[in-house]
Amino acid sequence: MLTAASKGIIGCEACGLAQRFLPTTQRLVCSRCGSGMHFRKPNSISRTWALVIAAYVLIIPANLMPVMATGSLFGTEKDTIFGGVVFLWTSDSQILAIILFCASIVIPFAKLISLTFLLISVQIRSSWKPRVRARLYRMVEAIGRWSMIDVYVATMLTALVQFGNLMNIRAGAGAIAFATVVVLTIFAAKSFDPRLIWDAADLSKNNDNIAEELHV
Repeated sequence: MLTAASKGIIGCEACGLAQRFLPTTQRLVCSRCGSGMHFRKPNSISRTWALVIAAYVLIIPANLMPVMATGSLFGTEKDTIFGGVVFLWTSDSQILAIILFCASIVIPFAKLISLTFLLISVQIRSSWKPRVRARLYRMVEAIGRWSMIDVYVATMLTALVQFGNLMNIRAGAGAIAFATVVVLTIFAAKSFDPRLIWDAADLSKNNDNIAEELHV
């Protein structure tokens, strides 16, 4: 399996320019934008694990604590993410309920599970379908920002609905925890180096070739 790293080629993470460097080069700098470059992101696995674990811890209060509190003359009503989904569904807004459920519940959990799977597969040097895992990473990286839809709704309502003692809406602690989870998963996807997937597959293939040669 031919990789760019085996030929000394690195892509700049800032401008995307692919450049060739000698193995003896001490300091790797992009010739176009001047950004520092690395064959592989330093401490990629440990940094990604730290962000993923922090997101796992915060995703529990993000779903259990209220994301929005509505105050009126009749009292204060607090809504969680799932409570909002149920309210929309029972209010004959099934399409909005499905969108909110997918964006605020399914996608964050799917991102965390996918990142965990990618991290474990790289650490055990799995050679299982590297193309599929690379596409999974690209998908995780692309859809992460859509989880912020629930935070956007709560923020807009908090800014627009302020009628003194008659009615007011404020963001709850769950919204802060949820926004933090989304940001952490975005940073985790950015800190993960997908090139490690191909390194593990390449190493496994080389080991298989050596084993075949020894067997022969």
